[in-house]
Amino acid sequence: MLAIFLKTLPFFMLIGLGWAAARTRFFPPEAAAWLTKFVFYFPLSAMLFRFAATLEINAIWDPRFVAAYLAGSLLIWALGVAVGKWRGLPISEAAMEAHCCVIGNTGFLGVPMLVALMGEAAAGPVLMVLIIDLVVFSTLITVIITAARQGGLRLSIAGRLLRGLIANPMIVSMGLGLIWSAWSLPLPDPAYEFLTILSAAATPGALFAIGASLVGRKAERPVAAIWLSFAKLILHPASVAIAALSLGVAPFPAGVMIAAASLPVAGNVYMLAQYFGIAVQRVSSSILISTAASILTVTVVLHLIERF
Repeated sequence: MLAIFLKTLPFFMLIGLGWAAARTRFFPPEAAAWLTKFVFYFPLSAMLFRFAATLEINAIWDPRFVAAYLAGSLLIWALGVAVGKWRGLPISEAAMEAHCCVIGNTGFLGVPMLVALMGEAAAGPVLMVLIIDLVVFSTLITVIITAARQGGLRLSIAGRLLRGLIANPMIVSMGLGLIWSAWSLPLPDPAYEFLTILSAAATPGALFAIGASLVGRKAERPVAAIWLSFAKLILHPASVAIAALSLGVAPFPAGVMIAAASLPVAGNVYMLAQYFGIAVQRVSSSILISTAASILTVTVVLHLIERF
C-alpha cells in the first residue's frame, strides 16, 4: 500500500500546492477562476478529444460496464435521497445531496491521475464514467430540481438540458473525438503533437486549480458533509464494485470503474448548487472534507483493486 500511496502522493501534493498558493494570496481568487477556465476549455478538452479520437469505440462502450456503473451509482444516489428525506429535507435538497454521493472529480482529477497510474488503457473506461456522470446524472438532478420548482415537468426542460450539454466543453470534446474515431479519421502528426503538448498542461493545471478552489471553503454543517463524504468515498466504490462483480465486468475496466467511483466530490456539484441556490454550504463542505480524506481512501481503494 505504501508504494501506491507514494504514487498518488504527487497528485495530491499538486492540489496542496494550489491550496497553499491561493491561501497565501500569491495566487488570488480571480487567477484561480481563470486557471480553472483555461484548463476546462483547453488542456482538458484537448486530452479528452485525443483519447476519444484515438480509441476504438469498443474500448469505450461496453454494455456491462455501463449497466454496472449505473446500477451501483443509482443505488447510492437513491440512498442519498432516502437519507435526505428521512432528515426532513425537501426533494430538491435531498437530490443535491445524492448528487454529492455519486459525482466524483473525474474530469479534473480522475482522467489525469488514473491514466497516469493505470496506463493509457484506462482512458476508455474513465471516459465512459465521465460521460455517464455528465449526461445521465446531470440530467437527472436538473430535471428533479426544475420539476420541483415548477410543480411538474415541462417541455422547456428539454431545451435547457440540451443547451447545457452543448455548452459543456468536456462533452463536446469527447463527442467530437468519438465521431473522429467512428469515422476512422487519421490525426495528422502536427495535430497530434499539438494536442499532446496542450494536454500536458491538463494534469498540473487541473490539480493546482482544485487546490486553489478549496481556499475559502469551511466545514460548515460538518455532520451532513461527513455523511456525504463517507457515501462518496466508501459506499459509492463499494456499490460499484459489487455491481461490476455481479454483472461480470472484465477485471481491468472494473478496477478503473471502482477507482473512478472512489474519487472525492466534484467541484461542478458546487457550481450546480450555487446555480440553483440549494445546499451550497453542505456541498462546499463535502468537497473540502472528501478531497482531504481521499488522500488516504483513494490509496486504500487502489491497493484493494491491485490486490483482488
